[in-house]
Amino acid sequence: MGRAFVYVILGGGVAAGYTAHEFVKRGVEHGELCIISEEPVAPYERPALSKGYLLPEDPARLPAFHCCVGTNEERLTPKWYKEHGIELVLGTRVKSADVRRKTLLTATGETITYKILLVATGARALKLEEFGVKGSDAESVCYLRDLADANRLVNVMQSSSGGNAVVIGGGYIGMECAASLVINKINVTMVFPEAHCMARLFTPKIASYYEEYYQAKGVKFVKGTVLTSFDFDSNQKITAVNLRDGTKLPADMVIVGIGIRPNTSLFEGQLTLEKGGIKVNGRMQSSNSSVYAVGDVATFPVKISGETRRLEHVDSARKSARHAVAAIMEPEKTTDFDYLPFFYSRVFALSWQFYGDSTGDVIHFGDFLGNSFGAYWVNNGHVVGSFLEGGTKEEYEAIAKITRLKPEIEDLTDLETQGLRFALTLSCKSEPAEAVVVSSGTGSTIVVEKPLYAWHATAGVILAASIAAFAYWYGRRRRRW
Repeated sequence: MGRAFVYVILGGGVAAGYTAHEFVKRGVEHGELCIISEEPVAPYERPALSKGYLLPEDPARLPAFHCCVGTNEERLTPKWYKEHGIELVLGTRVKSADVRRKTLLTATGETITYKILLVATGARALKLEEFGVKGSDAESVCYLRDLADANRLVNVMQSSSGGNAVVIGGGYIGMECAASLVINKINVTMVFPEAHCMARLFTPKIASYYEEYYQAKGVKFVKGTVLTSFDFDSNQKITAVNLRDGTKLPADMVIVGIGIRPNTSLFEGQLTLEKGGIKVNGRMQSSNSSVYAVGDVATFPVKISGETRRLEHVDSARKSARHAVAAIMEPEKTTDFDYLPFFYSRVFALSWQFYGDSTGDVIHFGDFLGNSFGAYWVNNGHVVGSFLEGGTKEEYEAIAKITRLKPEIEDLTDLETQGLRFALTLSCKSEPAEAVVVSSGTGSTIVVEKPLYAWHATAGVILAASIAAFAYWYGRRRRRW
């Protein structure tokens, strides 16, 4: 018993939804495409789970955040898939894959064959047990990776109103869930081993701003230590968490956000793996030509850094999915994926965006006592990364543009003085360029890329004038002859 498709998407997260949408835009035929997902619902925008889904008033609920509303495209409800002839195989686990025979075997015993497989299996949340801590199955211990996790978390929050929550982890999930807990009138303490929150991205100065903001909202921080065990009452309900430094924190609920691990087990020994994910080329194609990987599970070449990376963010999932479909459907028109790493978050009244790479010297700018500030990362004399809190649409677009341009910097002090103005000034200059020196009037210099279109225009005017002058002279000679 089995079914056969031309294209099979394995996984039902953000990347799967965007992959399906791109296939339809490029003319996939009815009956050619299938999505297999362990989740019982059609693909949805996963960021909604740590943001709108947890709010006490007017919370986000399906079908409102099915893909692809995250990029203001149409909403792909189950009806949409049916109308476009896409088979949704939901609530189904694939227990084995054979990339040589191009087959997938489901837990129910069905064999599904394909010509092209797109792996969008994403990642799973790391569990406490993987770090030697027991208790993940306790009623009030929550993770947040899928819709079932979110529903459980909402129920626990509602039963813990006015109580104490301990958030384990200082990354995305920890920061966004902590904000939602505060809004739900729950006392929050965050625990993480690093010296500051969002340690993989934030500088100490940037992190300090957010930590002070959270503290003003009532959030407490316990840094430089980790969870070791739980205390339970006679009903096996958690009453406290114990930390390695000897601290005991009262807890009615615990949220764990300690990282993720890509779901690659089906392909171990069959595809080349690197940096925890499935290694792909610039067309998102794996070591087997009939298998592509997108989203969190893909390790791909990032041109701007010259490195191969696996990026855990929704923007990468969306764009890698679309690029893979383009490479499959129109290979002769598709170049290698040229992705600018992008991360963002929105919590409370805050909103920040980051582009590029956080390596090299950091130049902070703006008002860290207000609500608009940022930073540039300069490596080997070039801007390689940009961060901005509290920006406008135009300002965020500006820092994205200049990060991709990678302008050369000679004076870091002058870059700090110019701050956001530096990005705004250069952002419109995207034509082929030559290096020129720009002075801010402070006596220092910054070497930037000056577009050549001004020179092209000048040359064009001179050429046109020369032609006109020659035509006039030649006409007069003709009349004299």
